[in-house]
Amino acid sequence: MFDYDVVFLGSGHACWHAAVALAQGGKRVAIVEQDLVAGTCTNYGCDAKILLDAPFEALDDIERYEGIGAENIPSMNWKKLMDYKKSEIGKFPVGMTMMFEMSNIKLLRGHGALEDEHTIKVGEQTVTSDYIVIGTGEHPNRLEIEGKEFLHDSREFLDVEEFPKRIVFIGAGIISMEFASIALKMKSEVTVIQYSDRALGQYPEKYVNRLVEKMKSEGANFKFNESVMKVEQEGNEYVVTLKSGEKVICDYVLDATGRLPNVENLGLEKAGVEYSAKGIKVDEYLRTSTENIFASGDVIDKRIPKLTPTATFESEYIAGYILGINREKINYPVIPNLVFTLPRISQVGVTVKEAEENAEKYRIVEIPFGKNMLFWAKNDTEIDFTFIFDNVSNDLVGAAFYGSDAGSYVDLITIIINKKLTQKDLREMVFAFPTETDALLETLKPLLKI
Repeated sequence: MFDYDVVFLGSGHACWHAAVALAQGGKRVAIVEQDLVAGTCTNYGCDAKILLDAPFEALDDIERYEGIGAENIPSMNWKKLMDYKKSEIGKFPVGMTMMFEMSNIKLLRGHGALEDEHTIKVGEQTVTSDYIVIGTGEHPNRLEIEGKEFLHDSREFLDVEEFPKRIVFIGAGIISMEFASIALKMKSEVTVIQYSDRALGQYPEKYVNRLVEKMKSEGANFKFNESVMKVEQEGNEYVVTLKSGEKVICDYVLDATGRLPNVENLGLEKAGVEYSAKGIKVDEYLRTSTENIFASGDVIDKRIPKLTPTATFESEYIAGYILGINREKINYPVIPNLVFTLPRISQVGVTVKEAEENAEKYRIVEIPFGKNMLFWAKNDTEIDFTFIFDNVSNDLVGAAFYGSDAGSYVDLITIIINKKLTQKDLREMVFAFPTETDALLETLKPLLKI
């Protein structure tokens, strides 16, 4: 007899959704956590980021009305905003711990490592379980350069007490571009260093270029095809030396060069679980090479976007599988991507790049919505829609958006793509008016098949 039916390594979205569902289904469940309860996204990732970002998004909206009604544009008090963040985000680990207790889920505090396929060691304690789910997520990469001890990661940035006046962002991916957007609103000097020739490589190039130009107009300095060789401290300043020999002086250096799966020191070898530097290998049921051990979330080696909603989807799938509710292979829907820059960029389904490279298969329709419907677009002429259709079925199979409401747009379009909705389907529904999403639907309807 095992101590538990299911033990989870990690308490983030990749684990706790399944844990609660399994406990409700009558299973004996335990969660092992060595850090803050509820994981990265909740404590020092997505939730903290969107809380800090929201007032800057509002500020960006107000600035577009300067000269046509908006006067005395406000500034942000970072100290008060950070105090607010700590008070709000700090509630989550306490609340989640209480939820686990109410759900009769045992919380085991400490580092968990596998001893074999059914045994986990947590500190000095050893427990056994019929099933094990590994949802340990990822951690920030740290460049192996001289002066790496002076580099900061995203977790530290989201907790900084005094906002730096001069910031160097290493990398031009999602984390750097989102945080740099905030820094520009704080009137900081921003330098973004990227080893390739463009930012946000997974998003439509035309939208990314538009964003980069906006950020440049706000004072950002982008250095493409460059890399950081070393960082030195001189008094209260840091000197960042680039491959070209150029030196950039700043007060803060953020290393946002990627994230790596947390697969080390988990005892995976002892349990026969296969993994690589890309993560844990799983089959079409999210089972590892050891069948009673599953993996969920960002720790998986996968091509599917490593996002919080993906981890939640996988977590809920695993619960259904163990409960015997669903023993089918996991079937991922189209998954939307959203970068929280100012403005936002989003996409879902077939990408613009894929469509351009397969013109015989896909049709691209571009709508300059902001130029056509300025009052509906919150006075932003740059808002843009891109729709991608299958040339044979005429189904909508992909979309991309540029603008402050890109998140709302992509969520709505995700439903349309997943459910293959038609003109007839949308005309049988009534939506609130006048809203940005209603305007999106009115623009899209004539393009869909009847």
